[in-house]
Amino acid sequence: MKSCVVLFSGGLDSTTALAWARSRYDDVRALTFDYGQRHRVEIAMARKTARRLGVPQTILKVDLRPIGGSALTDRRIPLPRPPRRPSAPAGPPATYVPFRNGIFLALAAAWAEARGVRDLVCGFHVEDSPDYPDTTGDFVRAMERAVRAGTRAAFGGPRPRIVAPLLGLGKTDIIRLGLRLGADYSYSVSCYAGAERPCGVCSSCRFRARAWKAVGRQDPLLARLRKEGTP
Repeated sequence: MKSCVVLFSGGLDSTTALAWARSRYDDVRALTFDYGQRHRVEIAMARKTARRLGVPQTILKVDLRPIGGSALTDRRIPLPRPPRRPSAPAGPPATYVPFRNGIFLALAAAWAEARGVRDLVCGFHVEDSPDYPDTTGDFVRAMERAVRAGTRAAFGGPRPRIVAPLLGLGKTDIIRLGLRLGADYSYSVSCYAGAERPCGVCSSCRFRARAWKAVGRQDPLLARLRKEGTP
């Protein structure tokens, strides 16, 4: 039986990755990280989505706040606003959490190995985070080599795989893929500000709004909130 664990934040990309995994694997499990993020609402929303789909979910707590260095884990650092005119990047933005995806993949690899699960599925892509070094194909391949060198695979055991099906896609194509696969985006939260309703200002909200406009569909999250009368 083919099994995998999906790194599932509950955001738009990981929701698509979860739908992709469910279309290809017999046994799909979701792994969500509670790392002290400013936008903790995503954990509650991820739990709702997993329950609605009947996907077993585990929430791992790993507090990255003492590490610091990110607006997502340190409220003293303001969330950046996208500039009116794009400029050459000077390095990762303030929303980059130092080596977050490396930490998550290492923990996911340990969790999966203990349960005999080989494949780690993640929703990494670079269109809306071109300055994040831990979302690239080179990073994924390097982490896969490290995982294989540091697990039972080094002694001839099963060779773990890090599967990143969205790497070559833009945000609009990610949404289109998810819609074809029946992904439920009504509880997917992308906003960095920390509320269920999008702030519309942060870079994540802007990328999301632009993508749904390009798709020609109303964002299911906004549709649900409007139907519920959520302010």
